[in-house]
Amino acid sequence: MGTPGERVEMSRSATMARDGAARGTGLRTTTAPRRRLLPQSRPWPGWLLVICQAGILVGILGFWQAGVALGLIDGFFWSSPSKVAVSFVTYLTRGDAVTDIAYTFRSTLIGFVLGTSCGSLLGLSFWWSPNYAAVVQPYLIAFEAMPKLALAPLIILIFGMGLISKVAIAIALTIVVSCLTTFSGVRSIDQDGERLFYSLGATRLQVFRKFVIPAVLPWVISILRVNIGLALTGAVVGEFIASEHGLWRAILYAGETYDIGLVWSGVLLLAMLSFLMFVVISWLERLLIKGVTRGVTVSR
Repeated sequence: MGTPGERVEMSRSATMARDGAARGTGLRTTTAPRRRLLPQSRPWPGWLLVICQAGILVGILGFWQAGVALGLIDGFFWSSPSKVAVSFVTYLTRGDAVTDIAYTFRSTLIGFVLGTSCGSLLGLSFWWSPNYAAVVQPYLIAFEAMPKLALAPLIILIFGMGLISKVAIAIALTIVVSCLTTFSGVRSIDQDGERLFYSLGATRLQVFRKFVIPAVLPWVISILRVNIGLALTGAVVGEFIASEHGLWRAILYAGETYDIGLVWSGVLLLAMLSFLMFVVISWLERLLIKGVTRGVTVSR
């Protein structure tokens, strides 16, 4: 092997010989840096996700049914999947399920549309006058911090037990969120772009229609999925306090009569309704974003 000095000399000679050979062939000997890739998990296919989700649901229901059959779970307080299925079919075929679903859906949809529209218009109006925005903003923040669900009994007393009170509660939960989100979009508007419009001779109304509204529209779209959940919460709270129809009214009635199967049926229908509305709003959101993006591209 030789002494350490001889090994160093041999390594130096080998390096010089390799560099000389590379210069003779016109190539450069460079050691490429070794890149480290970030660990990435490959997304599962859709059918595998559905199988996993269905497997979890079947496992929970199977454990529930087996626990009731073996006496590990109290069937009186928790019922069982088989009894819930019977109550669910009975409620759909012989009960007021259609009326209750339509009542909750109608109050949620009206509150969602009115609350989002009025809140967005109020937030857009702040662009016209910074002084007006500065005066109104503390009241909006105070109303947002206020527990609006505590106002539900007062709203029921004012508007009665009908649909209007449920819509009013849904509007109270959605209007301030829409307003503050839209106002954030107004404050983030590019001032240079606004000056460019004025320099080209645009009026204030034209700047508002052609520049401000398209710039703020993505902020309005981003709040839709949040507002549909808040509107459903407002409708359910109104039904909880006082109502003649609605899914939550059916759940309360079932709880008072210790019909646990009907309680789970109402909860299941409420979950299905909220999931369906969330899917529709998500689709609408993607459609609107695509339309806004296409409009901006065409204008450019």
